[in-house]
Amino acid sequence: MVDIRRNLINSKRIVVKVGTSMITYDNGNLNFTRIDRLARVISDLVNQGREIVLVTSGAIGVGVGKLKLKERPKTIREKQAAAAVGQCELMHIYSKFFLEYGHIVGQILLTRDIMGDETCKENAKNTFETLLEKGVVPIVNENDSVSVAEIHVGQYDTFSENDTLSAIVSQLIRADLLIILSDIDGFYDCDPRKNSCSKKISVIEEITPEIEKCAGGVGTKRGTGGMVTKLTAAKIATSAGVNTVIASGDEPDIIINIINGDDVGTLFVANKKTEQNNKITAVR
Repeated sequence: MVDIRRNLINSKRIVVKVGTSMITYDNGNLNFTRIDRLARVISDLVNQGREIVLVTSGAIGVGVGKLKLKERPKTIREKQAAAAVGQCELMHIYSKFFLEYGHIVGQILLTRDIMGDETCKENAKNTFETLLEKGVVPIVNENDSVSVAEIHVGQYDTFSENDTLSAIVSQLIRADLLIILSDIDGFYDCDPRKNSCSKKISVIEEITPEIEKCAGGVGTKRGTGGMVTKLTAAKIATSAGVNTVIASGDEPDIIINIINGDDVGTLFVANKKTEQNNKITAVR
C-alpha cells in the first residue's frame, strides 16, 4: 500500500475538485482564507512543473449568499439565476487570489451534453491542452445557468454534481490523478455519522459490489454530492486509468500530502491496463 501511494509523487497532470462546503461558510459567503490557501498550494504545484485543473462547485451557493437568499432555491429557474450571479463572483475571487501568486486562470463551463458530441468533446480537450501548455490554471464548473436536468450524457447520464464532472474531466484530459476534496475525509466501511465502529479504508484497489454497499447517499446542506456520487466518480476515473483520492478539504495543504504519498484520505487505484494504454497512446 505504501508503494502504491508513493507512486502518486510522479503525477504530473492532476485534477483537483473542491466542494461547496470547502469554499463557503454555512451562510453561503465565501471562505477567503481557505480559497487563498488553495490558490497558494495549486500555484506552488504549477511552479514545480505540474499541470493542475481545478473543478469547483459553489456557483449556486455563492449566488445564494450574494443575493442574500434565506435558503437554497428549489426551482430550476431560481437555481440557474443564482448560478449566474455566483459564477461571476466565484471566478472574480479565484482570479484575484491566483494572481497574487503569479498565475492566470481560465474559465471553462461545461454543459451536460458536451461529452455526447465528439466535436464538442475534441474542442474542449484542445482548450484544456492549450491552456495547460501556456501555464494557465483551467477552472471548471458546470454551466448551471443554461443546462437542464433532462439532458443526458451517454452512459454517465447527467453531471448532477461536480464529483462526476471532475471524473469526466480527468478522463477527457488523461490525468494522472484526481483529488476530490470535501467535508468527507475518506471512504468508510459504513456511515461514520451513524456507526461509531466505522473504519476508514486507506486503499481500495477495486470497487466491488461490497464496496458499493458501504456508500451512503447523503450529501451536505450546501452541496449536492454524497459518498455515492464520489464513489461513482472514482469508478469512472479509475476505469479510465486515473488514480483517485477522496479526502477532507479543511486544510488545502492536504493536496501536497496526497501527492507526497502520505496516508490521508482514501486512494482508489487506477485500472493498470487502462493506465498503460493511455501512456502508450500519449507517446504516439
